[in-house]
Amino acid sequence: MSDSRPTVIRPIPADLREHTTARVSLTRTGSSLSTHDTLDFALAHAQARDAVHTSMSVPSLLDALRSRSLEFLTVKSAAPDRSTYLRRPDLGRTLSAASESEVQLAAKALKAGKSGSRLTIVLADGLSALALDRHAIALLDALLPLLPAWELTSIVIAEQARVAIADPIGQALHADLTLLLIGERPGLSSPDSLGAYLTWAPRPGRTDAERNCVSNIRTQGLRYSAAAERIAALANEARRLQLTGTALKDLEAALPSPPS
Repeated sequence: MSDSRPTVIRPIPADLREHTTARVSLTRTGSSLSTHDTLDFALAHAQARDAVHTSMSVPSLLDALRSRSLEFLTVKSAAPDRSTYLRRPDLGRTLSAASESEVQLAAKALKAGKSGSRLTIVLADGLSALALDRHAIALLDALLPLLPAWELTSIVIAEQARVAIADPIGQALHADLTLLLIGERPGLSSPDSLGAYLTWAPRPGRTDAERNCVSNIRTQGLRYSAAAERIAALANEARRLQLTGTALKDLEAALPSPPS
C-alpha cells in the first residue's frame, strides 16, 4: 500500500549561509535567481578560471625560502606551457630533459651517508598556482618544526606540475618520503585550496592508492596548524610502517582530526 501522506518540505534556516560557503538558501525574484546571487556566481566562476590559468610566483617563493635559509631547486615538467599542461596531463607528471639533469646534479651534492630518514618537499602549481602563493610558505612555517627527525633535501619548486612529478624527483634525490604541496582543482567557493600528498619510497609508476592526501588547506578551510599536525603524524607513521597509501589510511582514526 502506497503512502499517500503529502511530502513536507522544510524551509532552509535563514542563517545557514553564515556557516558555509556553499551556495544554499539562494534568493529568487520570480523564477530567477536574484541579481546579487547571479553576480556572485559569475565572480566565483571567473576566480576559478583565473586560478587555473595563473602562473606561480616563483620569485616570491624563492625570496621566502632564502629568508628562511632553506635550500631550493627549481624544475619544470615536460609541458612547455600552460595550455599544453592543461591539455596533456601526462606531460605534467614527468620532468623536462633539462630539469632531469638539474635534479641529478642536486642528487650528487647530497651527503653520501644519510643521518636519518630523508624527506623531499615539492612545491607545485597544479591547477591553482594561487594556492601555492597564498599558503605554501605559511604551511611550511608550521610544519618544519614538527619534523626534527627528518633529513630535508633541497625544496623543489616545480612548474606546470601534476601530483606524480614528485615520484621521479624523490627517486633521484634518494628520498624515503616525498611531500608534495600542490594547488587543487578550484571550486566555485575555493579557488585557492592547497593539497598535500605523501608518498613513501617514491619512484615513477606509483599510483594514487599508494599516497596519502591532506586537502582543503586554506584560510577558510583546514588551518595551517591543524594541517601541519596531520602531515607530520602521517609522515612519522609512514616511516614506522615503511609505506603510505590505503594501508596507512586505515590508521587515520588515530591521527589528529581537524577542528569542527
